[in-house]
Amino acid sequence: MTTISTDADVVTLVNVFTVAPEKQQALIKVLTTATEEAMSHQAGYVSANIHASTDGTRVVNYSQWASADAFHAMTADPECREHMSAALALAECDPHLYTVESVHHI
Repeated sequence: MTTISTDADVVTLVNVFTVAPEKQQALIKVLTTATEEAMSHQAGYVSANIHASTDGTRVVNYSQWASADAFHAMTADPECREHMSAALALAECDPHLYTVESVHHI
């Protein structure tokens, strides 16, 4: 389960994909399949959430990992790399790891 908290012991991947609007749904399908078939079976996987921009030009993967090392191990896994190649055939991406520094609620 995704927990957004400053005291959650996870690292967060925010990966912004830039995609042509007509390819947005195909990219979402590729990322969903990748998560279900490969990423979620990796050591250190916590959660993943796929967001689609309302204008069709972006898809954001917000995922959490137990550590940066766990995330980097996943990126080296051949099955995961194959899935990511399929995503990169549809869109450009800009992945970065983050920590939660502040959370605000009403």
